[in-house]
Amino acid sequence: MNTRVSIVRCNDYSEAKDAIRESLSLIGGLETIISPGNQVLLKPNVLSIRPPEDAVTTHPAVVAAMCELVKEAGGVPVVGDGSGIIRPGSTSTSQALKVSGIEAVAFSCGAELINFETSGYVEVDVPGSRQFPRLHIAKAVLEADVVISLPKLKTHELTLYTGAVKNFFGAIPQKTRKQAHALEDRNRFGNAIVDIYSVVKPQISVMDGVIGMEGNGPSGGTPVKAGVIMASHDCVALDIIASELIGIDPMKVPTNRAAISRGFGTEHPEVVGTPFEEVKVRFKSPEGGVTAYVPSFLMRILRTQLTVKPFINTSNCKLCKACVLNCSVHAIEETGSALKINQEKCIQCYCCRELCPSDAVEIKKSMLLKLVTRIKR
Repeated sequence: MNTRVSIVRCNDYSEAKDAIRESLSLIGGLETIISPGNQVLLKPNVLSIRPPEDAVTTHPAVVAAMCELVKEAGGVPVVGDGSGIIRPGSTSTSQALKVSGIEAVAFSCGAELINFETSGYVEVDVPGSRQFPRLHIAKAVLEADVVISLPKLKTHELTLYTGAVKNFFGAIPQKTRKQAHALEDRNRFGNAIVDIYSVVKPQISVMDGVIGMEGNGPSGGTPVKAGVIMASHDCVALDIIASELIGIDPMKVPTNRAAISRGFGTEHPEVVGTPFEEVKVRFKSPEGGVTAYVPSFLMRILRTQLTVKPFINTSNCKLCKACVLNCSVHAIEETGSALKINQEKCIQCYCCRELCPSDAVEIKKSMLLKLVTRIKR
């Protein structure tokens, strides 16, 4: 597989189509993977019900540009994803697609819009799996002739960085996502994500790095301008370069490490287009991801003293119970008219923080970890 990664400057979403076209031409163009009449599944990151300016989801301008470019290449664009659960009894994905602006651009481009929550899943074998020997994958993904990942450039409290490979976490059912988070270990979680990636087999990825997210991503961080569009035929190669671009050691990212160890991608991809050093920028690191930088031997010895525990700020909590719905170990309990996290059950996956629409879930570092963090900085 071609593992080149292209980087093109893009300072505003009004320039997205031209930047994407250039980034794709630098790695061979869409014509090399799309034949006339091909169904092309575009998989954006539609994590939750958030507007484009929050930088949580892939920007609709990127989705619109890809729909148009797919049609120019002779393909039939299809846009689909599955978001996290926000409210009991609701179809969160349909709301997330609407609020993110992706529904509107898909319809304006004449692209079919698919909700993975309601369109069905197909059970498949996962050859060489590390965590899931069988998985249910969104039917739309498996039936597409071509699959393209459209990730958002963001930090992540559990995996430090989230990008092209982890984007396919949205292609599995909520139940399996909870099982993956319940693995209680970053390395095992990374391998679970790569299990998904190994059967999805995307042909190309285009990264929305115009406005990314730093700090407590993937949803509670701060929008920050990175000013780039990136593309590669190899999602792992793209993630290696993208994580390094924002100041994160690529091999500290569990999904990168798991993918490379299993023979996917390359640790040293070729970069084409805008020189890497001209666009490199340091994103603020996620607070919950700080333990990834603590040496493993020290974590084993001081595990109980090096903690980053989430807690619910009851003054911000709206009692929507999105945290309850997404907690894989049922650690969030009702105490009177408030919600509280049972720290004995909590596995620190931060799903509660990731999907809280009120930003009511905060974290508390142990005194020792605060010291380690200061030393690292």
